[in-house]
Amino acid sequence: MLLTFLGTSSGTPTRSRNVTSIALQLPQRSSLWLFDCGEGTQHQVLRTPLRLSQLEKVFFTHLHGDHLFGLVGLLASRALGSAGTTPVKLYGPPGLQEYVRATLRYSDTHINYPIHFQTVEPGLVLSEEGFTVLANALKHRIPAFGYSVIEHDQPGRFDAERAAQLGIPFGPLYGQLKAGRTVALPDGRTVDGRTLVGPERKGRKLTYCSDTIYTPSAVELALGADVLIHEATYCEADLNLAERGLHSTAAMAARVAREAKVRQLILTHFSPRYEAGLAALRAEAEAIFPNVRMAEDFWRYEIKAVEAQLPKALVEQ
Repeated sequence: MLLTFLGTSSGTPTRSRNVTSIALQLPQRSSLWLFDCGEGTQHQVLRTPLRLSQLEKVFFTHLHGDHLFGLVGLLASRALGSAGTTPVKLYGPPGLQEYVRATLRYSDTHINYPIHFQTVEPGLVLSEEGFTVLANALKHRIPAFGYSVIEHDQPGRFDAERAAQLGIPFGPLYGQLKAGRTVALPDGRTVDGRTLVGPERKGRKLTYCSDTIYTPSAVELALGADVLIHEATYCEADLNLAERGLHSTAAMAARVAREAKVRQLILTHFSPRYEAGLAALRAEAEAIFPNVRMAEDFWRYEIKAVEAQLPKALVEQ
């Protein structure tokens, strides 16, 4: 699960930050998902290794322009040349389909691949091979949702190196051992395959919350997440602006991370007023939750699985 931040500014772009979009690559299935698609997202993609031909899904937190205005241009460019002909599915609050259809119609834009729409409600958004996506309502000026992408649990890792050290000949026996069976070796020994396969690996969890002021529903959505990406538009010194716009301060984002017991908090969606530096926002968050990273445009972050230790192999003579 590899993240690429394509835009980390709120409201308007700056010289160093575009408006919001985050890419999630799932290399095991060669697919690309986007979360929000602010104006200029396709230009940002051109400066990365991302391929729009692999785009499968776009999830929208809400329909404010800094999260939405890049969509139709991106879809139109994807329809040109060999960029992609496979379907794209769009997920978001009510009104998304009407906006896209009207924009395509009035701009006389023709798409040569299917576009599907799903209106998001709190709860299950999708469940397919390998992943489940959940949504929960956030607290903003218009309907807004946060998303959790949950990887399904994986079988334990087979320790082929240890098997070789035990003198187990490579071949069909490895498949039986990987399945947890006890096998008899040609020299008369028996090996319990369960001791060569690690515990079931818990799937990774990514949660994304933007735009919102602090709300317990964000904590509920993020519980136990490996990574929480949360907007941090303002400092506590500008709390009045946060409350007026129903945005989060860095302290609010950190509070969500602490209460949800996440492993890593990544802050994004910074107000351009802090363009000169984000040290105050980071310090504010770290006073509440220690594991804080500050997103930057084009920063790539891999969500790594936590590997469990294998038990000592049992070999009987």
